[in-house]
Amino acid sequence: MILVTRINGAVFALNPDLVERVDCTPDTVVTLVDGTKYVISESVPEFIDSVRHYRASLIAQASRMEPEPVAAAPASSDDELDAKVLPLHRKER
Repeated sequence: MILVTRINGAVFALNPDLVERVDCTPDTVVTLVDGTKYVISESVPEFIDSVRHYRASLIAQASRMEPEPVAAAPASSDDELDAKVLPLHRKER
């Protein structure tokens, strides 16, 4: 989550993965994928830098994590590993 500021000064957390676009009209308007719009006081370049920093911190944190040991899969017969093929039916136009 990143912190952004509404025009009235209230700060709130926003999930940048849900952002569809950011417009400058002249206020900065953040539009989410569900159509929700927020008018924020940060400029478009400031907002983009916040998102970039957030995503870089996620990658850095993930690289510091130690991988967990993977449990061995139980032995099974070859028949259980075969893929099942389902026929597709085309709709008539």
